[in-house]
Amino acid sequence: MSVLHLWVRQASEVLFVLCMLPASAWRGSSDSGRIDRVHDKTAMLPHTVAVVVYDDVALFELGVACDIFGTSITASSGQPLYCLSICGPAPSVMTDAGFRMEVPHGLDMVHASQTVVVLPTLTPGSVPAEVLEALRLARARGRRLLSLCTGASVLAAAGLLDGHAATTHWSECAELARQYPRVKVDPKVLFIDDGDLLTSAGSAASLDLCLHVVQRDYGTEIATTVARDLVVPLYRPGGQAQYIETPMPVLADGDLFTDTLGWLRAHLDEPVTVSDLAARSAMSPRTFARRFLASTGATPLAWIVRERVRLAQRLLETSDLPIDVVARTSGFGSPDNLRKHFGRALGTTPQAYRRTFRDPRAEPAVPRR
Repeated sequence: MSVLHLWVRQASEVLFVLCMLPASAWRGSSDSGRIDRVHDKTAMLPHTVAVVVYDDVALFELGVACDIFGTSITASSGQPLYCLSICGPAPSVMTDAGFRMEVPHGLDMVHASQTVVVLPTLTPGSVPAEVLEALRLARARGRRLLSLCTGASVLAAAGLLDGHAATTHWSECAELARQYPRVKVDPKVLFIDDGDLLTSAGSAASLDLCLHVVQRDYGTEIATTVARDLVVPLYRPGGQAQYIETPMPVLADGDLFTDTLGWLRAHLDEPVTVSDLAARSAMSPRTFARRFLASTGATPLAWIVRERVRLAQRLLETSDLPIDVVARTSGFGSPDNLRKHFGRALGTTPQAYRRTFRDPRAEPAVPRR
């Protein structure tokens, strides 16, 4: 064997070993010279990503993964940021849009890739057992796993989220927690980065998580470039709590508190105490508080704060009222008090919420007297 052939063979073996390193081996602090030098020397190697597909796979999240990890944007070396593979247990799958798509790679790509993307499906209970086993093996080998939207249920079914914090679409969080009680489900955040296990909330939050991964892998400058190319922000303030639809509680006809709740909603801007409400209902404060909780599922204070937040949301969505007027009209009194309760309930600020949800066609609202 010539010296040249020997050198090429040795170089190929080194590159293969480096490609198979788990994602955690590529990260290090700025003062970690050894890790940083390895990263510098392998800057020309694209990070390998496998996107797993199966029947009824969601096209939106598949598109997100392909757009971000299949981006044409390159590193400073000119090499691709990622090497993307679509893989699955069958040569073709049916999408949630009702058409069949070919799958170019088998599940062996799960084992050969540094990052594995798990997509949502309309039928999570029908995900093939070999997919779950491939995910377990990938986890055991130190691969980075990230689920998009309700793909978290696939990771949970594989037993990979037990003992870990995770999130999913807000409408499915309660069911995920019920089915998998060992998973620490957080319904308020857009995504959770738990080391090499990452989960995102609803569909658009898949963009947030994937861009976060790019930022983690290549830094803010490149991640911002990718986000700008997609015409989306790199970072959205707040969590998914601000998107959760909170239905108005419906009480049975003739419920003891129907009139009381109606009066409260019409007077949210006024100071009110449990004693005041109890007097209106001809009860003692203790009896009123106990029966109110049994009837509505919330304490009087929690109910009032929730309704005041809802009113503040509507004012921010439909009016140009200054924040101090919104605070007074919704019963919080001051902007500081509004920000405190708004942030606690929705994980964002009133100003950020208005920028996100303001209807530009809305006419300025007139404060209630």
